[in-house]
Amino acid sequence: SGSAIPADCRVNSSEIDVDQAALTGESLPVTFYKGDSCKMGSTVVRGEVEATVEFTGVNTFFGKTASLLQESNEHSHLQKMLMRIMFILVGLSVSLCLINFIYLMAEGEGLKESLSHTIVLLVASIPLAIEIVTNTTLAIGSKSLSHRGAIVARLSAIEDLAGMSILCSDKTGTLTLNKMVLQDDTPVYSPGENQESVLVYAALAAKWKEPPRDALDRLTLGSVNMTFLENYEQTEFLPFDPTIKRTEGTLRNLKTGAEFKTTKGAPHIILQLLNESEKAVIEQVEADV
Repeated sequence: SGSAIPADCRVNSSEIDVDQAALTGESLPVTFYKGDSCKMGSTVVRGEVEATVEFTGVNTFFGKTASLLQESNEHSHLQKMLMRIMFILVGLSVSLCLINFIYLMAEGEGLKESLSHTIVLLVASIPLAIEIVTNTTLAIGSKSLSHRGAIVARLSAIEDLAGMSILCSDKTGTLTLNKMVLQDDTPVYSPGENQESVLVYAALAAKWKEPPRDALDRLTLGSVNMTFLENYEQTEFLPFDPTIKRTEGTLRNLKTGAEFKTTKGAPHIILQLLNESEKAVIEQVEADV
């Protein structure tokens, strides 16, 4: 647990929980079983297994992705459009200069004078500065975007972005912070409970005196008022297990001496712990979730 996966490898036996946030953007760990392939760049959250290395270095999934980002062989739409304009203008220039050369020869001008005049017209008519002017304009636009917090990696990307109607993006780590947050409205299905009390019960189902073990514990322990936990002592703790998909704590109230259990986990797993008499609560939760 806590080790970085150094290469693309296949799990030989047992199972582990792997944090793949750097690759997929998922905040919660993913469970890998025997025969599953773990990717380089991810981190083991829970468990310990032996694995067979499949790919290393640039041949890994992470390495191939990085090499694709560095390749720039494909021409952008702006470059293709400029090349088309250049071909059209050069074709027109050559055709008109050829007509001009034939006209001068027909008027009795010498070969040397006619050829010199035609070459001057040809050089003057070819738009050599079109790429310089375009790059200068895009550079000015890039500077304007930088004042608004945008980072322009390629100048041609400005024109490509302007021509988009739909943009699909992985927002994790770019538009978001790759961490879970609580919503303002928390549905509560037990009378007398609220968001604060629910957070207390969730924190009691974790090791609140130790560093958070995953993204859900980090969210819970970072949002709860820790002073409310001082009245409780945790006598037993069931850590997260991929088979049951929940954690469970056995607590004793230091003031009254009463013992009780609290658990947190996936909604459909928690619903399975309810009695048939609480069918209305189950239906309401399923409708909301």
